[in-house]
Amino acid sequence: MSLRLATVAGLAAGALLTAAAPAFALDEVTFGTNWVAEPEHGGFYQAVVDGTYEKYGLKVTIVPKADQAMLLGGKIQFYMQGNLLGTFSAAEQDVPVVEVAAIFQKDPQIIMAHPESGLKEFGDLGKLKSLFVGDDLYVTGYRWMMSAYPSIKGEQRKPYNYSVAPFLADKDSGQQGYVTSEPYSVKKEGGFEPTVFLMADAGYSTTSTMIEGMQDYVKANPDVTKRFVEASIIGWYNYMYGDNKAANDFIKKENPDMTDELIAFSIKQMKDYGLLVSGDSEKGGIGCFTDARVKDFYDKMVKAGVVKADLDLSKVYTTEYVCKGLGTDLVK
Repeated sequence: MSLRLATVAGLAAGALLTAAAPAFALDEVTFGTNWVAEPEHGGFYQAVVDGTYEKYGLKVTIVPKADQAMLLGGKIQFYMQGNLLGTFSAAEQDVPVVEVAAIFQKDPQIIMAHPESGLKEFGDLGKLKSLFVGDDLYVTGYRWMMSAYPSIKGEQRKPYNYSVAPFLADKDSGQQGYVTSEPYSVKKEGGFEPTVFLMADAGYSTTSTMIEGMQDYVKANPDVTKRFVEASIIGWYNYMYGDNKAANDFIKKENPDMTDELIAFSIKQMKDYGLLVSGDSEKGGIGCFTDARVKDFYDKMVKAGVVKADLDLSKVYTTEYVCKGLGTDLVK
């Protein structure tokens, strides 16, 4: 065989081997959300269905209703932490986790009142006879409410059974909820729009929907962490301001109780109340949170007696992967 023929044959064999070789392997990541599939998790589903995670070299599986124990046990690589209270708890109990992004600038927690009550400001909630508040919020956010607004008293609190019925039956009451859901339920079941007080706008300054990983994993996999955070950010911009039909279809498939009407309401509320795009994220991009923001909320929780003073927070969060302006050009 001549040198030229041998070269051609070699090239042909190489081409066959290349064609037969598998595509570049994606890094597999499992992400656990803290509740069933819903619009409040929409950007993560968006990044799955529109190929954003894949563009970032990731194959992402979302596990609904996960918990931190799954993260600690290595069953998932990242977990959706509710807000900074979980971060402070990790610091106090020496749980080796770290927050790497804060998707929501504002916690969606609200207190609702009947419009007949005539309440205008958050402190006016102290005028109500009853406030239906669950145990978790009572020992955290409600203690902050009493600390920041002395008109609000502990004796107003009544246990919340996760039904709007007691609230609907008592016009001299308020009720906790999420701005993306409970006002919708009140309108559907009670036929009126409640007066809504977003706790974040009254000074409850925690960020929310945190992306949390194990400290060892994040340290060993900074590139995977960076790509997961950035792809999630882009997914959220595309969900909020782009074509989100496929993501919503995915959400409805995962959660048959979800309706188009509730999805539309939730997205509108997220936009209207600036849950994702406001404050630091307006320039820094979705996911942004800062040392100053963490300290502000921590100081408030210490003052309210919710968390201990002098906790070392340095290991339980990092701003390394956020606040770089990624995706801000996608706001419409």
